[in-house]
Amino acid sequence: METLSGKTAIVTGGTRGIGRAIAERLLREGAPVAICGRTREAVDRAVAAMRPLGKIFGYPADVRRLEDVRRFFEAVDGALGSLDILVNNAGEGVFRKVGEMTPEEWHRNIDLNLNGVFYCTREALARFAKPGGGFIVNISSLAAKNAFSGGAGYNAAKAGLNLFTEALMLDHRYDNIRVCSIMPGSVDTEFGGDAAKRQDDTGWMIAPEDVAETVALVLRMPARTMVSRVEMRPSRPRK
Repeated sequence: METLSGKTAIVTGGTRGIGRAIAERLLREGAPVAICGRTREAVDRAVAAMRPLGKIFGYPADVRRLEDVRRFFEAVDGALGSLDILVNNAGEGVFRKVGEMTPEEWHRNIDLNLNGVFYCTREALARFAKPGGGFIVNISSLAAKNAFSGGAGYNAAKAGLNLFTEALMLDHRYDNIRVCSIMPGSVDTEFGGDAAKRQDDTGWMIAPEDVAETVALVLRMPARTMVSRVEMRPSRPRK
């Protein structure tokens, strides 16, 4: 297995939830980590909490905005230098039936879950090309293959992300760039802003730390091997 010690990683949406767990896991592996979030306050809180774990850098950026993404990557260049790993984690869902969804809500699904991944990936590829390699992990969802009522925008964005990830792998596998899509099912986070509606019993769900452990495992595979897709499900989902 490869070591992650000393390898620089970017984790988008790293201030909470799955992204925060991934950032913490990579720090424990000895990787310098840069995170972004939409507000300076959220970024500063997360950085302060993670600083004891290792070298952490934070920058406020909304990955839906190309200029934000460019400034974020340039700031990481100055703070951490080279880039070895990109984890495209930032995402959210607006859940409405198609007839009830506004164009703005549709774009919120597509812009963050798909367009933002493209923006960040372009920036990472330009940096990977200089030292000659890197690794991109895209956090997708089982919603990419399992449609549900009210999920059209999110389903479409994550399905697009899966095929984008596969094409990205085919485009750049001979450039020493490995690519993986990780597709969790129900994860115990406040995803979608519906925490108030969730029931107290969440023990059956996947923990964010479980997703983070999977990311670390994928990244540590020997260079000769690429795990290109991982599906994760609760072992015993609610009946």
